[in-house]
Amino acid sequence: MLIEMAWRMWRLHDARLLGRMGLMGLHNLQAMRAFEQRRRKGRHFPPFVFISVTDACNLRCQGCWVSQCSPPRSLSAPTLDRLIQACKGQGCRFFGILGGEPLLHADLWAILARHQDCYFQLFTNGLLLDEAVARRLRHLGNVTPLLSIEGLDQVADVRRGGRGVFRRTVAGLEAARAQRLVTGVATSVCASNFAEVVSPAFVKAVMARGVAYLWYYIYRPVGPRPHPELCLSRDQILALRRFIVEMRRRVPLIIVDAYWDAEGRALCPAAVGISHHISPDGAIEPCPVVQFADRDIGDGAAVVSAIADSDLLARFRTEVPKHTRGCVLLEDRPCLEAVVSASGAHDSSGRDVGLAEVWAVGPQAGHDLAGDAVPEQQWLYRLAKRRWFFGFGAYG
Repeated sequence: MLIEMAWRMWRLHDARLLGRMGLMGLHNLQAMRAFEQRRRKGRHFPPFVFISVTDACNLRCQGCWVSQCSPPRSLSAPTLDRLIQACKGQGCRFFGILGGEPLLHADLWAILARHQDCYFQLFTNGLLLDEAVARRLRHLGNVTPLLSIEGLDQVADVRRGGRGVFRRTVAGLEAARAQRLVTGVATSVCASNFAEVVSPAFVKAVMARGVAYLWYYIYRPVGPRPHPELCLSRDQILALRRFIVEMRRRVPLIIVDAYWDAEGRALCPAAVGISHHISPDGAIEPCPVVQFADRDIGDGAAVVSAIADSDLLARFRTEVPKHTRGCVLLEDRPCLEAVVSASGAHDSSGRDVGLAEVWAVGPQAGHDLAGDAVPEQQWLYRLAKRRWFFGFGAYG
């Protein structure tokens, strides 16, 4: 399978872009080693940082955590520049760039070009990814676009609050394929799209579009339009886990999740400490959907000390694992409230609703499948998760 996967990547993607992706992989291994060394010394800074550069967007998705302000909140180019530079000083060279829709950020191209020693994963709905944008991404070489597909045709339109969304996102995939970009597809699995996206037919359709990797998320009911009725049941989450493990054995496609370790035990990247999120106004949050902060990045240069001094992040690492290995937002709201209150964190969503919004949604099934763990069966994923990415003693 590994040889077939490598041959497929070679046939579909520009050799220079594959080289940049491979170099990113080496940098990530170095970042993980630096992270482990810091952790053993009691110092904390994540190897991967996710940055929402703006809350401007051209869609209105169900369950989106973003509150679109007028005018939009956006991180300035100088702040982004200093932020990325400070992160590089800690060995972090991989950044997830989110929004809103990040392609609406006026200075995004200049930032991507200025940091050619970094690699950026661009989370986009794909509606603005036309031929000209794809050519610019190929020229840059240090960006992998990750296009969100939230279902087919009618389901996608309802989920995303637009018209013809699936067709327009597919057009973005075709533009990326024409430029031989290393492209991914992300899908947030929920009750309305489960049958469409958790299927071999969907995986094959994604592969037919020249996609290099497929990333499955679990729907979180957050934001001004949470729609908790779209949450998955425990049985559906277990079926999703089994599906991911099986597809990894059957198809030459990289299939990503950020929920389970090699033994199939649940984990939370924020509780482990391998990633945190920067909001469009600079708040340092555990992750995009947990919108509370007790520190911000200031002018960007102070991000290292701000993360190190954050009582919220420290409590997240020590207290959340005592209560759940899964998503505290879904599974243990009292724990989340205790961590937020004890740290004096404030609502960083821009909606000024705080914990009331969390409590209003009600408890939901999470990805902690204790008693039904599904271990990795494909040796490469098992090795990567055991050695490089997940665990780090956070859960004892």
